[in-house]
Amino acid sequence: MAKISCLLTAVCATLFVSVALHAQTEMPLYPGKIPNAIEAENQETSKDNVVRDVSIPTLTAFLPPAGMGNGTAVIVCPGGGYGVLVIEREGYRVAKELNRQGIAAFVLKYRLPSDRTMKDKSMGPLQDAQQAIRTVRERAKEWHVDPAKIGIMGFSAGGHLASTAGTHYDSSFIDNPQKTSLRPDFMVLVYPVISFEGKIGHKGSSANLLGPSPSAERVRYFSNDLQVTASTPPAYLTHAGDDTVVPVSNSLRFYEALNAKGIAADMHIYARGQHGYPKVPSFDEWFGRCLQWMRITGFLPEK
Repeated sequence: MAKISCLLTAVCATLFVSVALHAQTEMPLYPGKIPNAIEAENQETSKDNVVRDVSIPTLTAFLPPAGMGNGTAVIVCPGGGYGVLVIEREGYRVAKELNRQGIAAFVLKYRLPSDRTMKDKSMGPLQDAQQAIRTVRERAKEWHVDPAKIGIMGFSAGGHLASTAGTHYDSSFIDNPQKTSLRPDFMVLVYPVISFEGKIGHKGSSANLLGPSPSAERVRYFSNDLQVTASTPPAYLTHAGDDTVVPVSNSLRFYEALNAKGIAADMHIYARGQHGYPKVPSFDEWFGRCLQWMRITGFLPEK
């Protein structure tokens, strides 16, 4: 009987930790009025774990159980070509895995560019990324986060958004009365869109964000390999050489730009993997390399 009792206690404890690790809280990204918004009907839909027509952004917090956090936080930006958000596979799933490492994760459901819901659709996603960074940094004490260890992770077009936040942080596009730093401390870019220039630019992401005929100035502004400075945050990049959707040249260019400015950057290119890593590399493979980089750079404690 005592053995059964102990077994039940162990099972309950395991279930409690599992539930706690997966606990999540979704909150409005903006406490009041959404900047750059046009009053319009909310037409957001979700099907097969993919979200469309996002006009009301949210931030979903995945916080480690008390005593299990290490102070690091990561804001996760799902991809989808600025047309949809692959929010489960490139958002919630990743956040849960970050939680297992003691990292506070925040999934950003950012606005998808639309002339129907935004005055300037090209700035909506960046505003949301800046607001997410501001929110996590200003509530760092409440969430047991080190305000100097707040990173941003993005997949595909979400990688473009993450790298935009990392290269345009010195221009605030949101209300920021406390002058909170909008600079992410590090970036993790997974098969990212980086450039909108020439053959390597992802035409779908560019058209959704900038419209069908953007000016050369606008294209350059959002080609983030051209926006790197000596103050750009360090980055980890991963991509597949056989990616036919977002060419690997995007990651190569960004790495070269970071390296030219002396920014600590690491990159792993897989010979095969295609866009989205549908089969290889495994999640554990690329994610494990990312965690190792975070340990080497001091954003995670050594095991």
